[in-house]
Amino acid sequence: MLQNMFEAAKKNPFFNPFTVAQCQPEEPSASQSLVKGRTVSAAAVEAGDSCEFGSNQYFLLCGLGGILSCGITHTAIVPLDLVKCRMQVDSKKYPGIFKGFSVTMAEDGARGLAKGWAPTFIGYSMQGMFKFGLYEYFKVIYSDILGEENTFLYRTSLYLAASASAEFFADIALSPMEAVKVRIQTQPGYANTLRECYPKILKEEGMNGLYKGLVPLWCRQIPYTMMKFACFERTVELLYQHVVPKPRADCTKNEQLVVTFAAGYIAGVFCAIVSHPADTLVSKLNQDKGATAGDIIKKIGFGGLWKGLTARIIMIGTLTGLQWFIYDAVKVSLRMPRPPPPAMPESLKKRLEAEGKL
Repeated sequence: MLQNMFEAAKKNPFFNPFTVAQCQPEEPSASQSLVKGRTVSAAAVEAGDSCEFGSNQYFLLCGLGGILSCGITHTAIVPLDLVKCRMQVDSKKYPGIFKGFSVTMAEDGARGLAKGWAPTFIGYSMQGMFKFGLYEYFKVIYSDILGEENTFLYRTSLYLAASASAEFFADIALSPMEAVKVRIQTQPGYANTLRECYPKILKEEGMNGLYKGLVPLWCRQIPYTMMKFACFERTVELLYQHVVPKPRADCTKNEQLVVTFAAGYIAGVFCAIVSHPADTLVSKLNQDKGATAGDIIKKIGFGGLWKGLTARIIMIGTLTGLQWFIYDAVKVSLRMPRPPPPAMPESLKKRLEAEGKL
């Protein structure tokens, strides 16, 4: 299937929205040689790249890619997110996806499906900036601490640690807009717009009203993001090793983006399952003013934490695949360094051969 997608990518001139000149590599400078020594987080810096890997400009551009990938995708699926949230907080009225859409359309019309789009766009754009920008930053920092050989050997742990660190800060940026979004979507009559809802929550509940869902948000988003990044990175590695019919270096940019989307979608399915119970808690907490996480679990039971899972799998699978596609496409468009999957360092290979372990 992936090979068929490759063929379509070759033939379709509209598949890749970005046109990038192919450049021949040049001899790296002394500073670039240090970058080349890393096996997970860096590759050779080619002539024509817009920035040096690991520079402040590189991390800022990664943050820009995160803004676009998260802000656009989350806003695009607001109707599905709205129905999913309503299924979580009122399963009797919204027992399933199709019923949820039909009830919402009957009560609010087509415009009702777009409720919460503004806080969604702002909140997830801010989250995306920190999520992707800081992930790349922490990945480089932790790689430098581990050293070249340990970076390769413990790369999955590195992905998990870097993504968890990044998401901790990303959720602080997201929390206020997430509270506003859920309140608009799940409390009919409370408020219909960001301008109306934000000051109302602030007046009635203070800053606590905007951040009371932060801990459940961490519980939802940190495992989600750890799975999202670690699963994506390892899936890309496996796809190039066992599925893609040729080395990554021989693939066109279009073909590489196909692999990116496929790996992102696979990662998204696992993300949805891991983070769904906490997602239900976030929705319920932002709906009920005085409720605690313990109160909600006692009220809805273990089974209630899994309401809306099918909708979330569809939503998050598509969302994650598109996010990685957009993020990688932004890197292509801005001519940023795009490291290949990690390879075993020569020093480690020689050591393992000498020990008879390879």
